[in-house]
Amino acid sequence: MSATDPASHSVSKRRRLLHLLGFGLVWVLVAVPTWVVLFTHSQTEMVVASHDAVVRPTFDGYVRLELGPYLPDARSKTGSRFGVDIELGKTTATSGEQLAVRYAAIAAQPDAEISDVREEIADLAWVQALRAGGIGLLPIALWLLLGRSRRAQLVRHRGRFALATITALSLGVLAFLQPWRAETERVDSAQWLGVAAAFPEVDIPEGLEGWQIRNGLVTEGTRRLVFSLFDTYETSKVFYRDLADSVPEIADKLHQPAEDETVAVLVSDRHDNIGMDPVVRAAADAAGATVVLDAGDDTSTGQAWETFSLDSLNDAFEDYDARVAVAGNHDHGSIVSNHLKKLGWTHLDGDPVTPFADVRITGVDDPRSSGLGNWRDQKGLSFAEVKTTIAEDVCNLDEDGERIATLVVHDANLGATALARGCTDLVVSGHLHVQKGPTQVVGENGKIGYTYTNGTTGGAAYAVAIGSKLRRDAQFTFVTYRGGRPVGIQPVSVKTTGVLVVADYVPL
Repeated sequence: MSATDPASHSVSKRRRLLHLLGFGLVWVLVAVPTWVVLFTHSQTEMVVASHDAVVRPTFDGYVRLELGPYLPDARSKTGSRFGVDIELGKTTATSGEQLAVRYAAIAAQPDAEISDVREEIADLAWVQALRAGGIGLLPIALWLLLGRSRRAQLVRHRGRFALATITALSLGVLAFLQPWRAETERVDSAQWLGVAAAFPEVDIPEGLEGWQIRNGLVTEGTRRLVFSLFDTYETSKVFYRDLADSVPEIADKLHQPAEDETVAVLVSDRHDNIGMDPVVRAAADAAGATVVLDAGDDTSTGQAWETFSLDSLNDAFEDYDARVAVAGNHDHGSIVSNHLKKLGWTHLDGDPVTPFADVRITGVDDPRSSGLGNWRDQKGLSFAEVKTTIAEDVCNLDEDGERIATLVVHDANLGATALARGCTDLVVSGHLHVQKGPTQVVGENGKIGYTYTNGTTGGAAYAVAIGSKLRRDAQFTFVTYRGGRPVGIQPVSVKTTGVLVVADYVPL
């Protein structure tokens, strides 16, 4: 029979197909269980609910929070086969009450935290899948490397081959399980109880009924912390939900953009108050906004645990056409700016950008935010030096016919020189926690510009806004653009009583 015989070719083709199917079966049989083992024995470290935390994936269908010695562990069903154990570690909170307030505020708006944990677990799954896939290829590679003749020899000496194989597998299992290590004794005699059964003397807030706690030793101090947490959670959830639900009542007072206009919502001084994020978004939608300008102080200290505030802000405006930000004086260090950049925000660093509707914008972080005042390659610049430098840059752009439509800074004083020289149309800022302007300024060159300071979007008293409701009146502002220039401003205030107040639209 010739080599080109159709029957021979068909047999060869079937043999190759069987080999491929066999390889695929071997790969699946090795890779899948290996992935399960690697995935369920993996962990990652991240910040969760203001704690350094160790996160471990499971297949028990629960999210379980290990809250330390003073609060009982808690768990809730995830609604899927996948679960996660979150072991909370160090925190910057200085008291149990402060910690309870943080827990409640984050729990009332948990979407950003949930998304972060989900992404970390997904990353672990992919990493371990790649490793398991590689391990699954090892027996196939060994089979191919041995070749047909060597495999035949091993079959003839199958006794020794089987013994060597079993020995190698046994050593691998032993190395993985390490049975010589004694298992650590753990105190785990408690049972899981629903929160209603664990705390029958308190009304369980809506949304927490499905949670369970570990029924161990619950002290009177623990009960007080839990009661405080429930009260803050319920108050926060109801207060901000009612605010967002009341937006339609003020919608007819909001200036609506024409077809050739673009609306940006200006926020500043949120200071970790994530409860206001859905409120601002609801009002922004009603006003036709598609851009968000952030004038800084999203956090109170700029520490890693406060990234939950940035994640919440991003979650609220993730689908906007443009998201532009600078850091404020309380956003110490680089964590805030770097995290927002990682999330896809445009971080203003002194260079002009045109992120939307032909609107040329520039801005710079507050030099007090890092304690150094960095400016490109120059280090250690003071507030006054940055103020002078940004004015020089903005005025040079104006002379070159590239006028800056909006200069975004945290403190309006940082843009005062550029405005006084007539080099920009509008300076927007925050910092003072009260509204200032819009105020018209006629520059030295005869050109007109405006300065406007937004109040605190988080309703912060000094640098603290996190809590069950506003500590002082909050504010956000709509800036309307046409033809690449700002043409109007409309502030919206939120009273501590939970009332939205829309100011008149001010043409520029």
